[in-house]
Amino acid sequence: MNKFLSVHLLWLMVLFAPVQAQAQKEKVDQDTAFVLPADTVLPGQKKPFTDAQRLEGDNKRFLMRAVIPSAALVGAGILTIQERGFISSFDTRNARNRHFPNFSTEADDFIMIAPLVGLYGFNIISSQNRHEMGRQTLLLGLSGALASAIIWPVKGITDIERPNGEPHAFPSGHTAYAFTIATFMDKEFRHKSPWVSVASYGIAGATGVLRVLNNAHWMADVLAGAGVGIISVNTVYWVHAKLTHGGGLKRTSFVPAVFPGGARGMAVTVAF
Repeated sequence: MNKFLSVHLLWLMVLFAPVQAQAQKEKVDQDTAFVLPADTVLPGQKKPFTDAQRLEGDNKRFLMRAVIPSAALVGAGILTIQERGFISSFDTRNARNRHFPNFSTEADDFIMIAPLVGLYGFNIISSQNRHEMGRQTLLLGLSGALASAIIWPVKGITDIERPNGEPHAFPSGHTAYAFTIATFMDKEFRHKSPWVSVASYGIAGATGVLRVLNNAHWMADVLAGAGVGIISVNTVYWVHAKLTHGGGLKRTSFVPAVFPGGARGMAVTVAF
């Protein structure tokens, strides 16, 4: 039986070899086409309108435009925890208590998602969204998942008490998600109008301010939360650009295989 299966696996490999080779050639051609014309349109992606969008996977650009700003925000948050820093979180809390002692609103629970209304609204009325709606939703979901994977473990590890006495202050989840959405909007619609980015980041910043005014978070919490949101989206887009060129993975193939020990199965090869 083993010999019988081995023979059939071998002739299947021979049979599919020309098809696999042709598929790989087509993928290589597509990859070559991607790096030549500056305005190439790829599966799942609309016209890449800006250099920033075309060069999303560039390591230096990712470092300068994502890692460093995010690290600066998180670092500022760490340096101003409680009484530390030239202007500390305690200083901003005391200022809040002097000038807005009775401030209370639930707006910060809702305004952070306001840009999402604009996102799907733009998709309906505009042909200039960067990615198709399905891919947008996937990228946004992955960005939110990455932000959550950072926020909640750090909250548990730091275990800092909020100014209102509740636990798990650092970093601010509301602010992190607000900046996740704002950065996502910037990625998808920056080319359409810079005011989309300005409005989105303005709403995200307002969310952070309201968290402090509501006495729900320290200034350090919202600074770090902003950094987490920005790095989460940029990381997802950077990895997406590394693994894909607006479409599927490059040079992916499946072949029958015999593994050590005589087990039979399928092997997959992926190049990126």
